[in-house]
Amino acid sequence: MKKNFVVFGNNLLNSAKDLAPIVLVIAFFQLVVLQQSIPNFFDIMLGTGFVLLGLTLFIYGLNLGLFPIGEALAFAFVKKGSLAWLLIFAFALGFGTTVAEPALIAVANEAANVARLGGVINTTADLHTYAQTLRYTVAISVGFSVLLGVLRIIKGWSLTPLIIGGYILVIIATIFAPNNIIGIAYDSGGVTTSTITVPLVTALGVGLASSIRGRNPMIDGFGMIAIASLLPIVAVMIFGMLW
Repeated sequence: MKKNFVVFGNNLLNSAKDLAPIVLVIAFFQLVVLQQSIPNFFDIMLGTGFVLLGLTLFIYGLNLGLFPIGEALAFAFVKKGSLAWLLIFAFALGFGTTVAEPALIAVANEAANVARLGGVINTTADLHTYAQTLRYTVAISVGFSVLLGVLRIIKGWSLTPLIIGGYILVIIATIFAPNNIIGIAYDSGGVTTSTITVPLVTALGVGLASSIRGRNPMIDGFGMIAIASLLPIVAVMIFGMLW
């Protein structure tokens, strides 16, 4: 128990150091450049404290729970020796974590609202359908991205051709996609690499590379996040072409 408190204290200190530059920048521009007092000072300080605590708990939770379980599942699937179940798990992990991403939910809802203002959709039912379809399109593409990343680790494929091929697909899709979906597509690719997806997918990749003989966790364990940020861009552009 004492060890956990020490670790939590270190995480709290590190989070404070990470948050300090943001606070200093905002305070500098507010007080020195704009020469205005900070509005709702006590509310802002309270909110900053909550952010600090939340960031600390998040990092502590990653190290305590998500990273170990991701690596443990990778070891267990390799020990089981079933490629099919490993690939099914990889797809399900990518899909499930992405569907739960708060950033993706926010982007999908905002995209639907803008689409209604732009006349792309008209009714409230269409608004909900647009947001949900966009969200699930991204989640499915991330699921396939994680599946592809797992196959890369198992087969020992180089990451370079996959990344280059992914960017070529993105460029081709950009040429043919409607202008009103291109920005949403690129933002959708960015929000997939967020709070929930990154820790679990990274832990899975590192654990898988560590448990397979001949694989280097530093070389083979990373790269799935890069793939997961490319395929959603292409998928959302196809979604825009078909909508």
